[in-house]
Amino acid sequence: EYPLLFWRFLSITLRAKSSFTIVPRSGGWRVEDELTVTIQLRDYNGNPKKSGGDFLISKLHNRELGAGVVGQVQDHLNGTFTAVFPLLWYGMANVEVILVQTSESITVLKRLTEEQFRGVTKKSICNVCLDPDKAPLCNFTDLNTGEQWFCYKPSGLDCNTRVSHVKGGFNQRISKEEETLFKKYEYFFFFFVSVGINMKVPIMAVENSSINILPKTKKIKPGPSGYYYGHQWRPIGSPTVQQFNSTSVITACFKGKQLYLFGDSTIRQYYQHITKTLPSKTFFFHTQLYNNVGPFLAVDHTNDIMVTYRCHGPPIRFGNVPVSQLRYVANELDGLTGGPNTVVLIGVWSHFSTFPLEVYYQRNSVALTIRRAVQRLQNRAPETKVIIRTANMKDLTLYESLTNSDWYSLQRDKVLRAVFKDSGVLLLDAWEMGLAHYLPHSLHPQPEIIKLMFDVVLSNACPKQGG
Repeated sequence: EYPLLFWRFLSITLRAKSSFTIVPRSGGWRVEDELTVTIQLRDYNGNPKKSGGDFLISKLHNRELGAGVVGQVQDHLNGTFTAVFPLLWYGMANVEVILVQTSESITVLKRLTEEQFRGVTKKSICNVCLDPDKAPLCNFTDLNTGEQWFCYKPSGLDCNTRVSHVKGGFNQRISKEEETLFKKYEYFFFFFVSVGINMKVPIMAVENSSINILPKTKKIKPGPSGYYYGHQWRPIGSPTVQQFNSTSVITACFKGKQLYLFGDSTIRQYYQHITKTLPSKTFFFHTQLYNNVGPFLAVDHTNDIMVTYRCHGPPIRFGNVPVSQLRYVANELDGLTGGPNTVVLIGVWSHFSTFPLEVYYQRNSVALTIRRAVQRLQNRAPETKVIIRTANMKDLTLYESLTNSDWYSLQRDKVLRAVFKDSGVLLLDAWEMGLAHYLPHSLHPQPEIIKLMFDVVLSNACPKQGG
């Protein structure tokens, strides 16, 4: 057993043996050129990997300038990758390449979602799919949206006696060997050989990891949605993001408006940001049944401002949600009148990480039911501002890797972007805004990043204001 385990580890991607190289360019680099970086992954023996599937991210940054942009990473499926960066500022720029998950650990993540979807664990009481032969089922599928949710019928009780929705446990169902694929900065010893483990660790450059960018001479079409410069987010191909730095300017933007926030805790952050930003004289009325799930309501009678937050419907992993407060976002959108003074912000992604991708994009899945509800809202009130927040990266532990991995989030983020492409909504790119920033990744981005994100929201709601 141990020799087999040892040889398996020798074939796993090793960050310490992997490297990247900046592709030289005759005459140097200028603003609006592209920088290309080649990445070679190697195993524990230093041999080049011959297959792809590893999860890499990259960024180009200069912390002193408050500048950063995400690189577009391409997997060539042979152990090599290419990262391409648009050069958008003048001066020094540092390349950073991160190995987030090895292809071997991603294989485990894929297996976990497939197994969980079959409802094989006895601890699972409710899910999007349950075995009807195991016990009688209560069908709580929403009649309007078609989003599915089932529970095993409790003995001696009717289905209509359901009171609370509580998140269940997570059975990791991985072997000791597989567990080592998700540890970082640890070492295991097999026959006196030291084996390093890789998860969200930087890959080193063969030579230089920095370049000096010269003034521009020609234009190119860059790939990212935006970049940081001077500690401000600058969208590419979109209107300039205004800075909303004072309470008076923010209040002037919100005056006479209704803001509806739907989603998980990453959307709840915006509600908390708004209520802290509005003047202290504002009267807040909270219909707060539970600290995390809401519903919340904030009202400023003087300036005619209303802000609400409500969590999305199942699947949802909040600790305790009254059944009476379980609402699907699509149904809530259908209840809105809309109009030029209505702003809707939606973020639904994190709680779907432990389910197969099909649960997110199938015919009556949350992404498509929300898209259809947004279209209905746009048809009856075209001037309504609708903003969709993307996923973002986070700090990874073993538990987070198995339940809410960045790789899981990336798959759902791709679906979200495809579903809402050309839909007329604003895509708030939390993924790139978090990745390009110098602050560490977090499921709930730090206040500095939240402020930058909300400047994007405010600029969309009030394009002629700011200051």
